[in-house]
Amino acid sequence: MNGKILEVCVGKPKEIIANGKPVMSAIYKSPVDGPVNLSLSNLDGDEQANRSVHGGRDKAVYVYSSTHYPYWQEQLGRAEMEASQFGQNITVDGLSDDEVKIGDRFQLGGAVVSVAQPRIPCAKIGTRMGDPTFPNIFLLTGRLGYYLHVEEEGTLQAGDEMSLLESAEHNVTITALWRTVFTPAHDLKIAETAIDFPHLDNDWKKRLHAIIKSA
Repeated sequence: MNGKILEVCVGKPKEIIANGKPVMSAIYKSPVDGPVNLSLSNLDGDEQANRSVHGGRDKAVYVYSSTHYPYWQEQLGRAEMEASQFGQNITVDGLSDDEVKIGDRFQLGGAVVSVAQPRIPCAKIGTRMGDPTFPNIFLLTGRLGYYLHVEEEGTLQAGDEMSLLESAEHNVTITALWRTVFTPAHDLKIAETAIDFPHLDNDWKKRLHAIIKSA
C-alpha cells in the first residue's frame, strides 16, 4: 500500500474571521518547492495558532488523499482544487481514508510516521471554503483525512513515496472510526479496540467512552 506525495504545503498563523469572530489560524498554506524537514512536531515553516488542538507530535502533519477530490469537485462545482484546499500539509495520491488504518507505519520521504487519528473539522475550514456550514458538511461525508505521529525525523518533498512499512494488526481504518463515532452505525468492537490507541486525542476517546458506556 503506497502513495505518492503530490504536494507539501506549510503556513503560518494569520488573522481570519471564523463564525463572525477574528481568530488566528494557519489553515491557509502554500506549496513548498524542494525538500522540507519534518521534525517531531511539524514541518519547517509550518506553525499552528492553537497548539491545544493542533500540532504537536501526534498531529505533526495532516494528510489528505487526492482520491477524495472528484467527489468534492462535483459537490462544490469546482473544476480545480486549490493548493492545500482543506488545510492539509500533504496531498497524497492514493491512501484514502477507507484503506489506511490507525497505527499503520509509513516511510514518508526520509521520515518514519504512523497514522494517529482522523481530523475533526473546526469553524476555520468554513472560512477557508467560504461557507460557514462546511465543517458539518465535511464531517458528515467521512472524507476527513488523517494526522500523522512522527517516529523519526527526515526530509520530504513532492514526488516522494509514502510507503507502508508495517500494517496495524486490527481493522480500524480512518473511515471505520469515523463511522462508529459520527454515524448511527456504532461498532462496539471498533470502539473497544480504538479506545486504547496511544495517539488518539481526548476528544476521540471521550466519544468512544460514551459509545462503550451506552452499549
